[in-house]
Amino acid sequence: MPRGVKKADLPQKTCATCGRPFAWRRKWARDWESVRFCSDRCRAAGRKGREAVVADRA
Repeated sequence: MPRGVKKADLPQKTCATCGRPFAWRRKWARDWESVRFCSDRCRAAGRKGREAVVADRA
């Protein structure tokens, strides 16, 4: 019998910096409501300004 949950069934949010969707992770279980960024890079860019990540995507 398979264990766990399929990735498609996990809750998702949109990153406040890059705008990409990201899924729930186990390490975020306690504070999922306060998670806003998909990665450390986006969190750092969110403090500086949105231009850094958006310029890299283009």
